[in-house]
Amino acid sequence: MKNLDPIKEKLKEKLLAKYLTKDKVKEVKNPDINIMLNRVKTNQKNEARKKIYFSAAASTGLILFGILIF
Repeated sequence: MKNLDPIKEKLKEKLLAKYLTKDKVKEVKNPDINIMLNRVKTNQKNEARKKIYFSAAASTGLILFGILIF
């Protein structure tokens, strides 16, 4: 039989290394509220523009379809 102690020791070292590593200092990000609010406003404006473009394209398509058929 082989001696399994060296293998067990290596495995223990690997498992313990995960828990014994020093915690890295995490950067704390403080979001700027004004930037976030401006982003929300611009997103709302873009969505409103997309809705207007879609409704204009749909109504133009319906008008052209109606003229083409009749």
